[in-house]
Amino acid sequence: MMITRFDAASDPDYMPRATLDKLQNERFMATFTHVFNNVPWYRNRLEEHGVRPDEIQSIRDIVKLPFVIKTDLRDTYPFGMFAVPMNEIVRFHASSGTTGKPIVVSYTDGDIKIWRSVVARALAAMGINRYDVLQNSYGYGLFTGGLGLHYGGEEHHVTVIPMGGGNTERQIMLMRDFCVTAVSCTPSYFLHLIDKGREMGVDLKTLPVRIGVFGGEPWTEEMRHKIEEEAGIKAYDIYGLTEIIGPGVGCECVCQTGSHVFEDHFYPEIIDPETLEPLPDGEQGELVFTTLTKRAMPMLRYRTRDITRIINEPCKCGRTIRRIQRISHRSDDMFIIRGVNVFPGQIEAALLGMEGTLPHYQIILTRDNGLDNIEVQVELDSARFGDTLREVEIFRKQLAEKIQHTIGIRVSVKLVETGVIPRSEGKAKRVLDKRTM
Repeated sequence: MMITRFDAASDPDYMPRATLDKLQNERFMATFTHVFNNVPWYRNRLEEHGVRPDEIQSIRDIVKLPFVIKTDLRDTYPFGMFAVPMNEIVRFHASSGTTGKPIVVSYTDGDIKIWRSVVARALAAMGINRYDVLQNSYGYGLFTGGLGLHYGGEEHHVTVIPMGGGNTERQIMLMRDFCVTAVSCTPSYFLHLIDKGREMGVDLKTLPVRIGVFGGEPWTEEMRHKIEEEAGIKAYDIYGLTEIIGPGVGCECVCQTGSHVFEDHFYPEIIDPETLEPLPDGEQGELVFTTLTKRAMPMLRYRTRDITRIINEPCKCGRTIRRIQRISHRSDDMFIIRGVNVFPGQIEAALLGMEGTLPHYQIILTRDNGLDNIEVQVELDSARFGDTLREVEIFRKQLAEKIQHTIGIRVSVKLVETGVIPRSEGKAKRVLDKRTM
């Protein structure tokens, strides 16, 4: 496979491994010193864990450092993790804060430049170039997706349409009228665009769109295949999280065999989520990140809750930076039913593996007389509603059996007509837990 490098932004991706290791070590030590000197919270945390700063002599000593978790960021809201004075900060972003205080992050001018650079490298890896027109349908504002993709696209000299989320009919109109060749949004919203296009008599396969840049929520290989088949595009995953920098921590290349992590800026580890012990490359566990260059709000060993593994084998694209397996679930997305650990991605994979279902579903958890139950509501392809009731019931039972075989417990399956499941303009809400309502 021949890979084209579009500009100098992609050069760090091909750095010799020994050079990269040396650079990571230098940047880690500089970041650790910066954090220790400027963030009292970190100094106190090290003292609590009995770690002296002189024990940290190289990046190999990173395992001695305590972890940072999301609760720590909420407890220090809003400015308790900042490592520079306010007059050096040029921007704030924040998480939605739907479950409590939002996570507030800050950026220096240098941080913004790094962010632009890594997103540009991500777009280059996907095969997007200066002749492309990118319709950016991530939400703008405090959410990192919109501005992250916007400025990264401009850094890569791509024509950017700052559409933002929502206004779906207009999204379709602009895709058609502006000859859009790439779209960035959540995968669930792109599915909504496909549906809305059909309602408007617009088949996305007939449009110039060739690439989808999808992130912001876990999604499965089955979802990717569905999108690619129905829209006639190549669907790529862009990985990131607000606490680290936003989108652009990693991305898939044209080979679609895992997301390359931009290791010159973000140092990945995999740990056992139960024992918290480091795991070697290749073993699945929880992803942990340390920022190597961020100045305003560095993160040392931040637990992402994302479950994946590091792929250390060479990629056909020639990049030397390691990959992570595409994340299909998070440890905190898991719910326990009758003692069984269940992830929404497992149910999604079972649903999309059955011909006749649509990629719109909702998992409803209830409790009856102390017993937890799962109901999976899934939209049925409208063509199947022409079948007899007996055929539909047989199909429903087959679907329930497939889900049971996948997760190991019995579920109730309810088939609903097209359009019944609520559509999302951002991150899809797949699980509705009514057990505590």
